[in-house]
Amino acid sequence: MKHIISSILFGLTLTGCGQENVGGEFTLTPLVYSNGWQTLDTIPYKGKRDYISFSTPSHGWYGTGKGDLYATEDGGETWVLAASHPGTFIRALGFIDEQTGFIGNVGTDYYPGVTDETPLYRTDDGGKTWLAVALGGKTIKGVCAIDILKTESQTIIHAAGRVGGPTGILRSIDGGENWSVINMEAHAGMILDVKFFDAMTGLVFASTASGMDGEGLILRTVDGGQTWKNVYRSGRSVELIWKASFPDDMNGYATVQNYDQNRDVQLIVKTTDGGKTWREIPLTTTPKARQFGIGFVDKDHGWVGTLAGGFYTADGGKTFTPVPIAKAANKFSFVPNENGMNVYAIGTQVQRLELIREDTNSEGK
Repeated sequence: MKHIISSILFGLTLTGCGQENVGGEFTLTPLVYSNGWQTLDTIPYKGKRDYISFSTPSHGWYGTGKGDLYATEDGGETWVLAASHPGTFIRALGFIDEQTGFIGNVGTDYYPGVTDETPLYRTDDGGKTWLAVALGGKTIKGVCAIDILKTESQTIIHAAGRVGGPTGILRSIDGGENWSVINMEAHAGMILDVKFFDAMTGLVFASTASGMDGEGLILRTVDGGQTWKNVYRSGRSVELIWKASFPDDMNGYATVQNYDQNRDVQLIVKTTDGGKTWREIPLTTTPKARQFGIGFVDKDHGWVGTLAGGFYTADGGKTFTPVPIAKAANKFSFVPNENGMNVYAIGTQVQRLELIREDTNSEGK
C-alpha cells in the first residue's frame, strides 16, 4: 500500500530556473503519493559518490572518486559503465541533453590518488569520450559544482571550486562553446556550490579559508562575477557552506557543514529574497549529523542529507523529521516525468523517491 509522505500538499510548479530539474514548466496536482526511498542497484563503492545528473526522465549519470562514470537509460533501474578515467575524481556533473554534458574533476593535491589536473571535460556522446574544455591558457585548480541554466535564448554554464582551494569559476554563456575564468581567491578560500539565476545574478557557497578553520560564507554577484558581495558569514570557525537548493528564484536553502565535534545543534540557512539575505534554521541536535546535500522541491518541502542519514521538512524548515535516506547524501536531483516526479539522492548509496500525481495513482484513497 502506498503511503502519503506527510500529506504533501503541493501547489507545485517547476520552471527549470531554480535548481537542477529536467524539462520546462511542470505542475503537480495537489496530492502526491510515494513508495518511499528505494535504494537502486549500483556497483558498490567505498565512501560517498558526489553528483547525479539527469537530462531526461530516462537518461542519467553519476560519477565516483575513482574516475568511473555510470549511465542509465531507464531512470536508474540499471546502470552501465560509460567511461573510466583512473586518476580523475568526478566531483560534479551537468548534462544539457542525452549526448552533451560536462564532467568536473576535483583536481590534484587534495585527495590521495588524484593525478588528473584537468578541471573540466566535455562529452558529446553521452559520456563515452571526454575532451578537456579549452580555457585559453587560464584555468582553475578543480571543480566541486556545476550549474547549468537554460533560458529561451542561451545556455549558461558555471563550474566552480574547489574544496581546499584555490578558488575559481569557469563561465560560459553560449552552451560551453567559449569560456572565461573568474579568479575567486580574493573572495573565498573554498567554493563548494554555485547557482546563477540569469547571466548576471548568481551565488557561490563557500568558506572564508582554504583550511578547516574558516567560516561559512555566501557571496552574491549582479554583474556576472566581476564583483561580489558578502551576503552571509557564519561567524563561527570550522564551518563552510556545502550545498544549496533553490526551488524557485526567491526561496533557497543551504547546508552549514560544521566540524566542531562538541557542537550538537546543526544548522541550515534560508533565503526568501533570492539570496540577498539569509537566516539560520536549526536542523537537528544530533551531533553526528554533519550535513552534505540539500534538495527542496518547493519552498516548503525538502530533504537534507547528513552523516546520520536524511531529514525531511514539510513546513519550510520549521520542523524536520528523520527519513530513510542513506548516509552522506551529497546531491539531490528532481526529475519530472509523465506520472509525477522522481527525486534522486546520491551519497553512500544511489536512491530514488517516486512522487506520483493523485490522478495517476490507482490505489488512491
